Amino acid sequence: MSIRPVTSTSAAVPTLEGAGVKLHRAFGFQDPTMLDPFLLFDDFRNERPEDFIKGFPWHPHRGIETITYVLNGTVDHGDSLGNEGTLGAGDVQWMTAGSGILHQEMPKGNAQGQMHGFQLWANLPGSLKMTAPRYQDVEGKDIPEMIDDDGTRVKVIIGEFWGKRGPVDGIAADPQYLDVFVPAGVRKVFKIDTYRRAFAYVFDGSGSFRDASTPQGVLLEKEVMGEEVNIRDMSGDRTLVQFGTGDEVTVQAGDKGIRFLLISGAPLEEPVAWHGPIVMNTQDELRQAVRDLRNNTFIKPAH
Repeated sequence: MSIRPVTSTSAAVPTLEGAGVKLHRAFGFQDPTMLDPFLLFDDFRNERPEDFIKGFPWHPHRGIETITYVLNGTVDHGDSLGNEGTLGAGDVQWMTAGSGILHQEMPKGNAQGQMHGFQLWANLPGSLKMTAPRYQDVEGKDIPEMIDDDGTRVKVIIGEFWGKRGPVDGIAADPQYLDVFVPAGVRKVFKIDTYRRAFAYVFDGSGSFRDASTPQGVLLEKEVMGEEVNIRDMSGDRTLVQFGTGDEVTVQAGDKGIRFLLISGAPLEEPVAWHGPIVMNTQDELRQAVRDLRNNTFIKPAH
């Protein structure tokens, strides 16, 4: 077994999206090969309704799949297929935009006005870019959660882990998406397929991910000075951790425990032409999508 080295850590960047929603972007609109097959990851967490209540009004998507995971508050959604619904705390929505879909997402806070959720974009391979749109809502009660003897908790949202399979299925990138809590002082090893790209997103607590090249461990943020790694204690709140190759990730929880999403997927290794919420393989396909939007032919008839 080989421990995946930590190749980089970075803090999610404050970003304004939709009709004025304040969120933090861990990655997105960068080199698409960086975390192929994943394109974008947003953390929308707010304490004040005025920072999110205007939401994400009607907008298009083509060529990708989106996975929305709500931790607190609710999100009302509707789309051009006629689907409507509300995601509550613990719920997940998977949407395949495929050939094209228009939808809106309108977050609402809980009784205290708090809102927290995540959205991940997964790329579609060229052969499925123009597949028929579809979506699936999954209630939190249907997401399996395992508790190990040492108190480690893992929710399996997508993929298989510890003998349980998540309820969200059929995503082309075939990702593994885990919500993990490791209690204070516990060291834990998580297996990941060697051929998958992997990252962790730490949103509560602190700790360290051990690095094969520096056996003492790499904390969630580091300064590199020449060949020397200067380790600093810090909170891992909203920290993206990228891993190199290997077949396991090891984490040492800090004094308050650590909670993070552990996400991996097989890279598509295809060309990417990207413009906002539309992701195709070529510039010609991208231009066609823009023409379709202008000509009101973006939504394709069902076959």
